[in-house]
Amino acid sequence: MVVFLSGSRYMMRNMQKSWSASFSPGRPVSLVKSLGILRRGQGDPTIRISETEAWLAFSTPEGPATLHISKPLRLGPAEFRAWGPGGEWAVHSAPNLLGAGDDWSEFDDLLHRGLFPEIVVRSRAEHPDLVLPATGRIFEHTIGAILEQRVTGIEANYAWRWLIRHYGQPAPGPVPVGLRIFPSAQELAPLRRWDWQVARVEGKRAEAIRNFVQASGALNWWADKPLDQPKPTAKAPGTLESALGSVSGIGPWTIAETLQRSHGSTDHISVGDFHLADFVGQVLTGRRINDQQMLELMAPFAPHRQRVVRLLGLSGERKQSFGPRYAPLDHRQR
Repeated sequence: MVVFLSGSRYMMRNMQKSWSASFSPGRPVSLVKSLGILRRGQGDPTIRISETEAWLAFSTPEGPATLHISKPLRLGPAEFRAWGPGGEWAVHSAPNLLGAGDDWSEFDDLLHRGLFPEIVVRSRAEHPDLVLPATGRIFEHTIGAILEQRVTGIEANYAWRWLIRHYGQPAPGPVPVGLRIFPSAQELAPLRRWDWQVARVEGKRAEAIRNFVQASGALNWWADKPLDQPKPTAKAPGTLESALGSVSGIGPWTIAETLQRSHGSTDHISVGDFHLADFVGQVLTGRRINDQQMLELMAPFAPHRQRVVRLLGLSGERKQSFGPRYAPLDHRQR
């Protein structure tokens, strides 16, 4: 249940309007386990998360916003406060970050009927406070996923921070030092080849971002719609997944990484990930497998395959490492 408290004011050097609300999830919710998927590296300037509170800065249809979530107890209510032109939008959508639209009842019923492997059953019992957040923010998650294509996390996170530092804006309100908002499509559109080189983003990823920036305006229609809802004016099948897939440089991996965050997809898994198939195969079968084998192995778990992946990630199991690490590349001359 959401209770909107007020459009009160928060005292700072300049009086800034803020919006407040409280939300009772009706189940345990861990901020770290649930919202951690939204953070791109420990130094992500757009988010701060701890066990009891979270700060998020982002763009909304109404403008920039900062959202503060206070949740001292896993089983307790959450208190929301937001600042900026998009503050009201941020507060109204905040319950979706804590699982308001994430119903695990079917999954739990199938679990009790013995559909899932023992490690999934155990992980669900140990982590009942996991929910899949839905942000409604397609643009920043797609750009973040493109930056992670075919490179190490170190490289992707550097580019993410560089773009925010040079083209983003400070988060509104009384916020932690360094909290910033990812740049908009209008702010990224003018970037030239040499700008992307300085950000350590080579030509293919830069071109994919340019293509997506041009198409992103039409994709915002799906921001507050169910994941499978077709857009009447879009080419069949008219879903967000198909629209993203029509953009050159965006494939199944990028689509899955986006929809897991923007819409809290319960089923999309990151096919093409450098680690995922090996990890899933090792945990569920004791051996490494490829993407096609992973899809076959996970097929009985649809439409809950992403839930299974998240629970496996929390199980304590780790993929065995063989050989040297992949070395980051310098793309500044590319």
